[in-house]
Amino acid sequence: MNLILKRIALQKEPGRRDAIDAFLRQHQLSLEADCELAIVAEYGQRIVGCGAIAGCVLKCIAVDPSLQGEGVSLKLLTELMTQAYELGRSELFLFTKPYNAAMFSCAGFWPIARAGDRAVLMENSRERLARYCRQLAMYRQPGDKIGAIVMNANPFTLGHRWLVEQAARQCDWLHLFVVKEDASFFSYQDRVALIEQGIAGIDNVTLHPGSAYVISRATFPGYFLKDKGVVDDCYCQIDLQLFRERLAPALHITHRFVGNEPLCPLTRNYNKRMKQLLEAPGETPPITVVELERVEKEGGPISASRVRKLYKERQWSAIAPLVPAGTLSYLMHRAEREQQTA
Repeated sequence: MNLILKRIALQKEPGRRDAIDAFLRQHQLSLEADCELAIVAEYGQRIVGCGAIAGCVLKCIAVDPSLQGEGVSLKLLTELMTQAYELGRSELFLFTKPYNAAMFSCAGFWPIARAGDRAVLMENSRERLARYCRQLAMYRQPGDKIGAIVMNANPFTLGHRWLVEQAARQCDWLHLFVVKEDASFFSYQDRVALIEQGIAGIDNVTLHPGSAYVISRATFPGYFLKDKGVVDDCYCQIDLQLFRERLAPALHITHRFVGNEPLCPLTRNYNKRMKQLLEAPGETPPITVVELERVEKEGGPISASRVRKLYKERQWSAIAPLVPAGTLSYLMHRAEREQQTA
């Protein structure tokens, strides 16, 4: 079979991007906006298969049904992995439907979390997650009540500081995880630096570097799950399953703390699902979810989205009461740099 594989830089070739998206839509899929590179299989100048890379995630993999069983999927996947390795991305993940898991297992991927019969998360290592959990276990602390917070902090506010203070006060020790993906307004490196400054003086806290096992909603794929509600629920299940079954046992976490969400329905629903999934009986010990009232200042709850809006308007006097001094200084310097490069 005279099959030709081509590498496509999606940002540079919008015409090819449209053609790939059209092919995927014929198979009830779509090309997601974060896809950077694609591998296209052509037969007789016709697209018969494709796959894409977004960061360290392989996605949007489809093959014409008439060629299934011809090894096209494996060739595509091999070429995608080769391309990812050349880019220095050796730790790879993919999300797919469970009935496709066997096919990807043949290429060296293993399932690590699953949302029923709707989605499965796989990675290209049998040991990497276990190794990560062993590394986490080195940071265990003694105590009967061990807490955890997962935050994006986009950017870090006095609301985040208050949440960490309250949780640390209620626990023997608190573990703080940061969402790693650079899918936020502020970069991961900047967010971590602001959190580190912002929690200074709270002694019983460990700040953990970001990890691919704390999944960002912004990078969770929806290309094979058409209904937005289904996408959100699968994200919740996979993210929280990894936390409950792998991360929490490594650190003996007993409680997870969140701020209540009066404004965003998506986050409010996530908090509700968190309580259902983490507190339910299961093979691993349940985790108590503690929802704390958000602190209010200047006529409303402090939130990162409120700060971002004020930042875009350069309202420094309105931002100042909502953020630590380190965050305010960072925002003002960033605005200066933006003005200089405009």
